[in-house]
Amino acid sequence: MAYDRKDHYHQRAKREGYRSRAAYKLLEIQQAQKLLRRGQRVIDLGCWPGGWLQVAAEAVGPKGRVAGVDLAAMDPPLENANVFAIVGDIAEPTVHARLLEFLGGPADVLLSDAAPKLTGIRVTDRAREEALLEAIEWVTPKLLAKGGTRLVKLLDCPEAAAFQQRTRKQFASTKVIKPKASRKGTTERYLLARDYRG
Repeated sequence: MAYDRKDHYHQRAKREGYRSRAAYKLLEIQQAQKLLRRGQRVIDLGCWPGGWLQVAAEAVGPKGRVAGVDLAAMDPPLENANVFAIVGDIAEPTVHARLLEFLGGPADVLLSDAAPKLTGIRVTDRAREEALLEAIEWVTPKLLAKGGTRLVKLLDCPEAAAFQQRTRKQFASTKVIKPKASRKGTTERYLLARDYRG
């Protein structure tokens, strides 16, 4: 089913100054789950075009810090003083060092609304989703504090189901969330994992 790029959330984002309609997915999850708190340190993996950075920056307030990384540059850069975004690969150790330096230590919350570039070829798309989830899993111990929270977008495939099973062993509690703000017809859902065992 085709979706309308200029749907209600797209129009609302334009009106309210958010970089993308995706901001409303995080706002909705935040309202229901309270995963972000004032003063926290947050990392957003795959942060372009910046909607989630904006929501996180508002939630953690001026004393909190939000760092993001993406392969695409933020254009124009976000003006928020408590936000730092860099261009790079989430698997690069030099990227980790820069994110942690800005935050002043490991993150309390790790976010990822990233999705692989889909080709429509099932085998390729599943391999790309698996590679992305494995990269997020690999960087978690390097970037997330013990006791921290992780929110990751999943697509409907066996690789995502396997990631979910592994997450249950790494965190004290997990919950699958399907925000109303997700596009109609999408299979995406979000895995919220709390209390990272480290």
